[in-house]
Amino acid sequence: LMCSCRVGGGLVHAGGSLRLSCAASGFAFGDRAIGWFRQAPGKEREGVACISDLDGRTHYADSVQGRFAISSDNAKNTAYLQVSNLKPEDTAVYYCAANLVAYYTARYYCQYGMDYWGKGTQVTVSS
Repeated sequence: LMCSCRVGGGLVHAGGSLRLSCAASGFAFGDRAIGWFRQAPGKEREGVACISDLDGRTHYADSVQGRFAISSDNAKNTAYLQVSNLKPEDTAVYYCAANLVAYYTARYYCQYGMDYWGKGTQVTVSS
């Protein structure tokens, strides 16, 4: 099984919004965990938003709480990250990730990562 995720990023001004999408191929989003992660230059990877079907909950990093929203459309086999009120510190390469089966909580996955990763996309927020 392979995860081939395509993500759309871009350049946006501070305060703006963007929607990242991740269309998976080779497996289906069902009974699963999905997450969005980011990595800024010189910084460690950060799990910003995760969903786990183990507990049906979502988890957000404190830095994005209230500004980012993760969702998925199983019919389209696509996951989304709606990002709003962007700040320059949100500038990073963003990655989507997934697990075929949710064994752990969303918080766990955001902290430790997932099995399948998509290609990253650059999001740049100008001040």
